[in-house]
This record gives sequence, C-alpha cells and structure tokens, in this order.
Amino acid sequence: MIQGKKIALLPLLMCGFLFGYCIREEAPNAEADIESCTLPGDVLNREPEIGNDRITLYLKKGTPLTALAPEFTLTPGATIVPESGTVRDFTTPQTYTVTSEDGRWHKEYRITAMSDVFSNTLFSFENTRMNTNQKYYIFYETGADGKTTMEWASGNAGFLMTGKGKTPEDYPTSLSADGYEGSCLLLTTCETGSFGTMMNMPIAAGNLFTGFFNVTEALSSPLKATHFGTTVDKEPVSLSGWYRYESGPTFYTFDKGSKKMQPQPGRQDNFHIYGVFYESTDEMPHLDGTNALDDANPNIISVADFVGDGDAAEWTEFSIDFKPRPGRQADPLKLAAGQYKLAIVFTSSLHGELFEGAPGSRLWVDEVRLTNKEQ
Repeated sequence: MIQGKKIALLPLLMCGFLFGYCIREEAPNAEADIESCTLPGDVLNREPEIGNDRITLYLKKGTPLTALAPEFTLTPGATIVPESGTVRDFTTPQTYTVTSEDGRWHKEYRITAMSDVFSNTLFSFENTRMNTNQKYYIFYETGADGKTTMEWASGNAGFLMTGKGKTPEDYPTSLSADGYEGSCLLLTTCETGSFGTMMNMPIAAGNLFTGFFNVTEALSSPLKATHFGTTVDKEPVSLSGWYRYESGPTFYTFDKGSKKMQPQPGRQDNFHIYGVFYESTDEMPHLDGTNALDDANPNIISVADFVGDGDAAEWTEFSIDFKPRPGRQADPLKLAAGQYKLAIVFTSSLHGELFEGAPGSRLWVDEVRLTNKEQ
C-alpha cells in the first residue's frame, strides 16, 4: 500500500518540478548590442550604418552637428551610457558604452555623424585610428577643418573572428610607413587558420572600400557583407594614383567538394582596383560582392576598372577612366538630390571574394585622386 502511494505521488512530484521550472525566472541576457539607432526630426539622409562597434549617422546637408540626440534600441535588458536621447556635440565622434542585462559584458560604440555626401578627392591614407578594442586599423578622411568626413570600410572586422590577428599589422588591411609620400595603405592576402577552414573561408584578401562592412553577414553570406558605395553629388571621371605589388608564392583555388585549398602551379595572383558609379534605389540601396561589376546590373552608370598585371617592385602610376555603360547616363536632378553613389574598391587578390588567391600577396596604394566632372 505504501509502495502504491509512492507511485501515485510520483506524477504529482514531477508536475510540481516542471511547474517550478516553468515559472522560474529566465537567466539575465548576456548580450550588449545596439540594435537600431535614429535621430529625432527629419535630419537623416539614410539609415544609420551599425557595425560591431561603430555607428555612422548620415545627415542631410546643413544639419548642425553640435546638438544631436541619438535614440537607441538595445538588446533586451541592456543599458547604455550616456542614456538614449542625450544631447551631445557630434563635431567629433562620440563614445557610448552598452552593458548587458547580467552586468557582465560591456561594449563600446563609437558613433560618427557626417554629411551624407562624398566630398574628398585626394586620398593619402595618412589618417588611421584603432577600432574600439584596439585590434586593427580604420582609415578615415578629413576636410579642410581637420574634422572627419568619411571612414573607409574593410573586412578586418570579419578577420578578427579568426583569432589570427595578434597585432594590427597581422590584419589584411593595415598601414605601411613605406608610402609613395608618407604612409600608405597596405593590403595583404592572409590565411584564416582553423576557424576559416571550418567556415569554408580559408583566405581573406586585404580590401578597402567606400561603404560599410556588415559583420553580421560575414559568415552566412560573405559576398553580401560588403555594402559598396557612398553618396556623391558629382559624377566621377577618372581615378588615379600609385601602387606597388608583390604576389604570394603559391596561388590556390578553393574546392568546395573537398573543402580544401588546391594549389595552381604557374598561376599568379593579381590585385584589383575599381570604381563604380551607380543609382541607389529602394530596391538596390547599395552594391555588394554579387553585383558590383555585373554587366547586366541596370543601376550601374559607369565603371573604372584596373586589374594588375604582375609584380611591381617600384611605385607605379595608374589612371583609369569611368566608362559609361551602354545607354546609361546620370540624371542631373537625381544627382543633386543625392540618389547616386560611388564605390571605390582596392583588393590584394582579384578573386579573393571567391577565396582564390595567393597568401602573402601584398598591394601598397597611395596618393589616389578622384577627378569629377565639372558641374
């Protein structure tokens, strides 16, 4: 009889346990991210770009930077300092700290506000800063007043996940003191180690481009992680500058079947420099690795394209014209309204986005000049 009572009580005990488990409070959230950002009033020219540790606010012409009050959506339970809606002076970039709900994790975001119009025409690659966790270089441009006018994008944030970057110089996109004049951009095709092999991304070509690198897409869709282009109000005519190049010793292609790198004897790596002038629409707000040079892309107005042809030990000049696509031309009214963008892209391996190239290939770039059509 006693045994029977024990058996009868067992389901009740189990139900009580499960009920207690269900009503027990969930563990505090350990994430510390900014999920969205906006500004009061009609001052943004397009959606802010939110990266792993930085946000860029693109403002309409004439918007004062001295009193902006960004408002944020955070991961559940997280807090931010200064708090959402605080008025700050964005004539210089501002730093915000997000703390997770459980209090164990903190993340710093650097938020930059700038006019959404590309105004620079000479790029000397002298201006760099470190990302918020001091791992890799971020290149930026300034105006005549010394204030930041734009930040270049690169795939360094994706390479960070490999754990291969012990110093800033280990990253695919870095700075060299050995420029044509002063410092310069240095792009290197790097192996990504065991992490890259596991993710079927065995190499990372050095790259630098106008636009934004979406690190959240880097693993699931690497070709779409590169958001090429920034708004311009002038039509580009040509792109010129100086380069040096040294190809890596062994060229590889990636075999998806075996998931291994296959050496290609006799094949040499080459670099790629190009510019794309295109119309930004609601359906195609930016270009990416899948469509930036697509001949059938109806949004592209003109392209300047330069593929390297062997090593260049000495500084060598290049100059490429923007060639119009058949039947395409810019609409002056759309240009004035900020509906066109310009992508400028540098990479150390021509087909690095397909994980083809030679580890160790290095491209130095300096004193790049953009020439625009007189309005």
